[in-house]
Amino acid sequence: MKRTILMIMPNLHIGGAEKNLCFIINNLDINNFIVKLILLSKEGELLKFIIPDIEIIDLGINRIRYSIFKIFNFINLLKPDIVFCNYSELNILIAPFIIFYNIKFIARETNIVSKHVNNKFIRFLYIFYSNFDKIIVQSNDMQNDLKNNLKIRDNKIIKINNPAFIFKHTKLSKPVCFFKNKKNILSIGNLHFRKGYDYAIKIFEYLKYYNIHLFIIGDGPERKKLFDLCDVLKLNNITFLGFIKHPYSYIKYADLFLLPSRYEGFPNVVLEAGFFGIPSLCNNCKGGINEIIINNINGYISNICDVGIFSNVLINMLNKKFNKKIIKSIILNKFNYNTIINKYNNLFNNI
Repeated sequence: MKRTILMIMPNLHIGGAEKNLCFIINNLDINNFIVKLILLSKEGELLKFIIPDIEIIDLGINRIRYSIFKIFNFINLLKPDIVFCNYSELNILIAPFIIFYNIKFIARETNIVSKHVNNKFIRFLYIFYSNFDKIIVQSNDMQNDLKNNLKIRDNKIIKINNPAFIFKHTKLSKPVCFFKNKKNILSIGNLHFRKGYDYAIKIFEYLKYYNIHLFIIGDGPERKKLFDLCDVLKLNNITFLGFIKHPYSYIKYADLFLLPSRYEGFPNVVLEAGFFGIPSLCNNCKGGINEIIINNINGYISNICDVGIFSNVLINMLNKKFNKKIIKSIILNKFNYNTIINKYNNLFNNI
């Protein structure tokens, strides 16, 4: 008999957690599972990538805090075998109620909790996290954080890396904004404090006389602050491109990918860069970076707080001839999507 999995997500706007949910839904073994998807709000560019026979339930709610009773109403109505929640803020609201159900509950954590969560009430709710039957993490750093800082038992945690995959795309052309006579550096992420773009600006102030240019794709709450910092420093070697739905052409034609983050969960963008054979220079931060990057082979890890050393590493990487085929093969072999979806199939079968 097929087991019913009820998956829960706020929406399907483009983001790392949302892309991974689409990957899981579309690739689970349909012979063993019936998948239903609850969205707080049925919207987002990624909706079109969900296979058509998946039932999507739209709660019509924009705020996570108001969703909890509707979610449990549908759990009571549908009586699934497994509830799979793929979003940290939803996980902590669901966790206290799990004890009232004879259902298997699985959470997928997406952050280094001790670094990401500062709100005292939210941190308090994490004491219920152990109510989940399993908690999926994407990196050793995330696993160690849950064990050491939230006291989650080892047998509750399962590590499943994110897969190296991209959605189907048309032929990719070189972006018109890229320079022909300069090295084009790319970074992608929310303009948020944790993404470390203030660090990136300091690096490019140090490198302002070099023939290189940084393009940043993304938007967020730090936008004005970062713009103002560039103006104060009179920098003309950084361009903010805003949010771009499918930035694959920018990744494919970049000379180098830059990840300046203070911490990560597990950076999909570094996998996507590797998919196209592009080397990545990453800040030495928590979040699985050291599980992806092999220094001098598919990128480099350096401490971005040391502006001089990090800048020298960047220039040295631009002068080095990386083998794109090797970079791509490392990423596709280590984060093979078939291997990863098999881990999800085994988890849902055996829980």
